[in-house]
Formats: sequence, C-alpha cells, structure tokens
Amino acid sequence: MSSKKEKGKKKKLENDIKSFEEKEIKQNDNHNKNITMKSISNKIYEILLYLFSYTITLLLLSLVFKSINIDEPILLWSALAALIIYILNQVVRPVLVTLTMPITGITFGLFYFVINTILLKLTDIIMFSKLDFTNIWILFIISILLSVLRFLIEDVILKPLIKRAFK
Repeated sequence: MSSKKEKGKKKKLENDIKSFEEKEIKQNDNHNKNITMKSISNKIYEILLYLFSYTITLLLLSLVFKSINIDEPILLWSALAALIIYILNQVVRPVLVTLTMPITGITFGLFYFVINTILLKLTDIIMFSKLDFTNIWILFIISILLSVLRFLIEDVILKPLIKRAFK
C-alpha cells in the first residue's frame, strides 16, 4: 500500500515539476517577446527622431547658406535628404571611418569633417537637382556645422529622450 502512495506522491511531484517548468518557459518566452518589442519600438523611435532632427537641421542650414539649394516642396526634399543622410551614416560612414583611420589619427580627428563632406556630396549626387551644394568650401563648413549640430542633437537631446522614454 505504501508503495502505491509513494508512487502516487512521486507521480504528483513529477507533474508539479513539469507544470512549473512549463510556466517558467512560458513566462521567459513572454519576457523575451516584451524585450524584443521594446527594442524594436526603441529603434523606430530613434530613427524617427534622427530623421526629424536631420530634416530640421537641413532646413535651417538652407536658410542660412544660399549655396544650399533645395527644390520645392522644401520639407519633402529635406526629409528625403535626411533619410539618405541617415542611411549613408549607417552604411557608408563606418566603412569610410575604418578605411581612413590612419589619416584621421594623423589629423587628430579633423578628417571626420572630410568624411561628412563626402557623405553630403554623395547625398547631393543621389538626389540629382533636388538638393544642390554649389560651393565645396561652403559644403565643408556645412559639414562642420552639421557635425556640431549632430553632436548636440544626439548627445544632448536624443539620447536622454530615448533613455527616458524606454526605461
């Protein structure tokens, strides 16, 4: 009799352990899904903020410098240029930075402005006549200003906003 009771208790204990493990797995899956959804929404939020900030920056710089010509509708073409700049910053910039590391080291980081100038000129080429930089020296100054503005927007505005929004 006692062996039947022991087998029953053992069977019940095994079932309890199995159901506990299933609950744990289900909770972990839900937690992982929540983390994945949070990171995806965080990335989308970050991209939208970058695009907005690049658009505003291009609009402001086009008002200040007459050598930046943006066709009408200005907001549309500025937003498209911002998207192209964002994509180039994510794809081409790391390659250029890696390839020009020795020159950047020799110039104590000042070559980054040349990289920005190259990326802006690539954006100009991609957008044909919708965005036009007419003076290369002004383009270099714009790239310096764009670097400063990008630093201010990223480190002073965007990163704190993203951290606060997704704690």
